[in-house]
Amino acid sequence: MILEGTHTRSIARTADGKGICILDQRQLPWEIRWVELRDLDSAAVAIREMWTRGAPMIGATAAYGLAMALVVDASDAGLDAAYATLVETRPTAINLRWALDQVRAAVQGLPETERAAAAYARADAICDEDAELCRAIGEHGLDLLRELHARHPDRPLNILTHCNAGWLATVDYGTATAPIYLAHDAGIPVHVWVDETRPRNQGALLTAFELRNHGVPHTVVADNAGGLLMMQGQVDAVIVGTDRVTANGDVCNKIGTYLKALAAQDNGVPFYVALPYTTFDPATASGADIPIEARSPEELTRLTGPDDTGRIATVRVTDSPALNPAFDVTPARLVTGYITERGVLDCI
Repeated sequence: MILEGTHTRSIARTADGKGICILDQRQLPWEIRWVELRDLDSAAVAIREMWTRGAPMIGATAAYGLAMALVVDASDAGLDAAYATLVETRPTAINLRWALDQVRAAVQGLPETERAAAAYARADAICDEDAELCRAIGEHGLDLLRELHARHPDRPLNILTHCNAGWLATVDYGTATAPIYLAHDAGIPVHVWVDETRPRNQGALLTAFELRNHGVPHTVVADNAGGLLMMQGQVDAVIVGTDRVTANGDVCNKIGTYLKALAAQDNGVPFYVALPYTTFDPATASGADIPIEARSPEELTRLTGPDDTGRIATVRVTDSPALNPAFDVTPARLVTGYITERGVLDCI
């Protein structure tokens, strides 16, 4: 990722190797604030309260959280208790459980004195692998974007995305954004329509922040503008990330994704989902079986940002009761293809 002109990963070990540093995404784009997590509880809070978010980043943070817990208590009981604490922090993203399972498998059977070191090593490897997976997703997606641009070489390639599936949601590159960054770096003129992504505005706040730092032309639009843009021929493709893809190819992603897929189908716009294998969940038959996280209504009824003086303020947008499901499910029939580290697949 490019942050203030420097290539930086979104998660790293602290200088002493005992904790991790992550960006506090709640402060972006108004403030770039790195925070240190040094124990199980801080890792759990960071995931649950969305200091960090995005399926791969949740998994990486949880992996280190389990390692930090084993420094304190490396017994089987300690391992099980830490696992239970972390696995319940976010119920929808499958990478969380996958990463915890990876770390648990790496330490089971080892003497207690060796468990913490093995856990840190596996967490490090998870991060390195995620960066490489996203890079591979970007390479395969780049070939796709080249083909799409060749159809209209006289103008920029217009991509619409939803939520944040960029490097903030992964260790590096992102999933849906990886092809965009590589296309931009390769000289393909790319323009991104950035859904604001209510209620937490991860598109307007986070994806736009990323694209701005990388120098990619983009425009923030209201969530409901996507259908009109497609109807007007101003969208060449929709690319989104995902928190879980089920055995039948259904896609669970940030609330509002399903509506983009419907509009894309109605207007003949290809709809692609970018994901690494760690986000595929073969044990879940279909999207109907995915637990949909319900978050606090206050995320919907309040907005936070700087006023004209630069002071950060929170304001209400309604006093009525509110419902805040965090995700929806896009049926596989609406997906044109899945951009993976293995290539662009037309089915899972």
